[in-house]
Amino acid sequence: MAVSEKVNVRPRILIIYTGGTIGMIENAETGSLEPFDFTHLIDNVPKIKKLDYVINNIQFNPPIDSSNMSPAHWRDIAIAIEENYDEYDGFVVLHGTDTMAFTASALSFMLENLHKPVIITGSQLPIGEVRTDGEENLITSLQIAAALDAQGEPMVQEVAILFENYLWRGNRSTKMSADNFNAFKSNNYPPLAKIGLGIHFNEESLYRVPSKRPLKVRYTMDTNVMFVDLYPGMSEKILQHILNTPDVKGVVFKTYGAGNAPTDKWFTDAIREAVERGIVILNVTQCVNGGIHSTRYVTGDSFARAGVVSGHDITSEAAITKMMYLFGMGLPAESVKKYLSYSLCGEMTI
Repeated sequence: MAVSEKVNVRPRILIIYTGGTIGMIENAETGSLEPFDFTHLIDNVPKIKKLDYVINNIQFNPPIDSSNMSPAHWRDIAIAIEENYDEYDGFVVLHGTDTMAFTASALSFMLENLHKPVIITGSQLPIGEVRTDGEENLITSLQIAAALDAQGEPMVQEVAILFENYLWRGNRSTKMSADNFNAFKSNNYPPLAKIGLGIHFNEESLYRVPSKRPLKVRYTMDTNVMFVDLYPGMSEKILQHILNTPDVKGVVFKTYGAGNAPTDKWFTDAIREAVERGIVILNVTQCVNGGIHSTRYVTGDSFARAGVVSGHDITSEAAITKMMYLFGMGLPAESVKKYLSYSLCGEMTI
């Protein structure tokens, strides 16, 4: 279905500018890109005025490179959305690309009962460049944030990433390219919309909460979690050192193929002992497509029997932020394991 907007009512959109390439300019002395004031962004996109929207903005001070993004910044974004939730029809978050998928995933969990669009976008080239992708990304994001369905409800009611030709579910997205304008992809879930001459939504893929309830924001993210990438040659000494990291509560274990790991006794014993100590271990695949099938091979089954939770087809970004979110709620390990097995907001296919 093509994009539509309220008749005779100007959509109200709030832009939250965190920083990133889209708002950077070149330092004349060093040649490096640096964040600039938000007014630079608006000055370079005069087409925004043609949309005839009510557009206001909030700016991080100072704007940050997304490599410096942290859970504290996710909290700031969530607060900005919560405080302005009733005043605006939709939200556009301008963000650097490097950690965009992490932020999109985190916000999808933090913004419980979300019923309005939160569209995250950025660019590969600064918006002042002649060939920038930032202008189209910003304008399209604003249009999507204003789009309504046939019932007059927001077309998008979730956190999504808009980049070039596609709108992706935020907690299903991964940055796939440092060079291409189509920098993001959702390998295990279809696009929410395709952008060409028009904006065409895949309505069957759009997320809807089971019942409309007031927005509830969870601010606390527990960062006592970590990634472990499995590789041939990992030693018992290294694995034990990792699993005995002080204060660690959860580990996202990135395994081979459909969730396979070594069957050596020392390996499975180390995993089992960590689980028995209360560490939650979530199994995700290193592959960009597909998911965990724990019982397909003996090597995966032994990992599951050691007490490891299947992440199904969840992305690494969603896995680590979901774990932060669940531990941040103060849940015990067994409850965290239970909720890791459920899809909370469309982040995985069971």
